[in-house]
Amino acid sequence: MGLLSTTAWLHAADIEFHGFGEYRYGERLDDQSLEDDRSLNELRVQGDALWYHDLFAAQLKGDLVCDDVAADRDSIDLETGEGFFDLRQANILISPLSWMDLKAGRQVLTWGTGDLVFINDQFPKDWQSFFLGRDVEYLKAPSDALFVSMFPAVANIDVAYIPRFDADRHITGERLSYWNGQAVVGQDAVLVTDRPNDWFEDDEIAVRVYRNTGAFELALYGYHGYWKSPGGLNPATGQWIFPGLAVYGASARGPLGNGIMHAEAGYYDSFDDRDGNNPFINNSEARLLLGYEREIAADLTMGVQYYVERMLDRDEHIAALESMAMPIDTVRDEDRHTVTLRLTYLAMNQNLVLSCFTRYSPNEKDGYVKPTATYKMSDRWQATLGGNIFFGDDEHTFLSQFKDNNNVDGSVRLSF
Repeated sequence: MGLLSTTAWLHAADIEFHGFGEYRYGERLDDQSLEDDRSLNELRVQGDALWYHDLFAAQLKGDLVCDDVAADRDSIDLETGEGFFDLRQANILISPLSWMDLKAGRQVLTWGTGDLVFINDQFPKDWQSFFLGRDVEYLKAPSDALFVSMFPAVANIDVAYIPRFDADRHITGERLSYWNGQAVVGQDAVLVTDRPNDWFEDDEIAVRVYRNTGAFELALYGYHGYWKSPGGLNPATGQWIFPGLAVYGASARGPLGNGIMHAEAGYYDSFDDRDGNNPFINNSEARLLLGYEREIAADLTMGVQYYVERMLDRDEHIAALESMAMPIDTVRDEDRHTVTLRLTYLAMNQNLVLSCFTRYSPNEKDGYVKPTATYKMSDRWQATLGGNIFFGDDEHTFLSQFKDNNNVDGSVRLSF
């Protein structure tokens, strides 16, 4: 009776409430001393409430988590998502003008065209959750932001203002080992950062202007803030830092032949070191993405992408290292080429989804494979099996540094 009364009250108040309970377990495939054998062992309950009013809409969404692998389970850190509670959404949406929407509060923001490749999407990502095997929903971390959407006749305009820098929930060594510039390390050398953290001083702004031209969506982007994951080192303190960053880019998406193409480009202005002669700060970069997706057989879809990152001042970077008698053998190539392939197959009346995403760099000779099988047993029950497999020749390259973290995971979810 209590549950029925609560449901009736929520309906009368125009409040939608749903969520899920999930148990997820993960195990590493290789013996190694840097991290725990278990990658995941957690029970998660998510609640999502949406309130629709004549004047506004409000959302509150959060996860209660019992994470047996976490080093600190009792405290709460809403920025990193660590602890027993993760606040995903807490915002209010109003339409002050007929051509404007305004959303304020905690929200998950995203834009761009790539499949697990982000150029102009400078909103925070949770790479730790993604590589540990949590649901792909958790790759997009929340932002505390004011998001304004405007719809004039000439083009649509989105503006996101983040009053305090929201960094990626990046890899730190606590759960996943990584290359620290000298060796692959983990819990023995947890990353220490100095993150910009002052409200309204260490802020970010991102802008998108987009419109449809025929069957194509065209967009321009701008961003001013900081590298989202640590992009530099303070040699005096040994702390990793987030240097200033501005990004300017464009994208296009539309039909081509029997499929959908997308293209995206961006210029990364690492303005704390525009000359490229500070070896402790990321170079400026130019990035380009080309992609195509189509159905190649009944219920079988293939998506391919080519992605390149160009280091714009590599020669100056090497010269700066040599002037300090520092090694240069692990400096990345001027161009990092990457190809991706995603295959998705639907079976059993689309209740079974088999997907495999593969990323490979032909010049760095490293890669990443993420297979996933999701079976919908009923409207409420779902089971998932997945994995994260890294490979490569050199431990310092972008993907090969994570190959000690290879893992498999499984989950059971009950939705309500």
